[in-house]
Amino acid sequence: MKIRKDDNVMVIAGNNKGKKGKVLKVFPKENRVIVEGVNIQKRHTKPNQANPQGGIIEKEASVNASNVMVLDPKSSEPTRIGKKIIIDDKTGKKRTARVSKLSGEMLS
Repeated sequence: MKIRKDDNVMVIAGNNKGKKGKVLKVFPKENRVIVEGVNIQKRHTKPNQANPQGGIIEKEASVNASNVMVLDPKSSEPTRIGKKIIIDDKTGKKRTARVSKLSGEMLS
């Protein structure tokens, strides 16, 4: 899965198409992600110790990872992700970095 926690993404399909947000949680086995402010669902709760008032709680539900695309750090447009091999100057070890296909910028 190419999407990671704290990535800025845009929903490209479904009821929330066009919304942007930050990835809060990733579920690689289910191929799903939870995005901040996207796919809000309401849950009716009884009063309990944590919430003595009870009522309706709004919560983000997961979205299929194929329905979101990472935003380019430079232009804030949806982009595909590639990998680039970088050689560390100090240790001389190779490591891979995620790179935006649109601008070539490295993603965190």
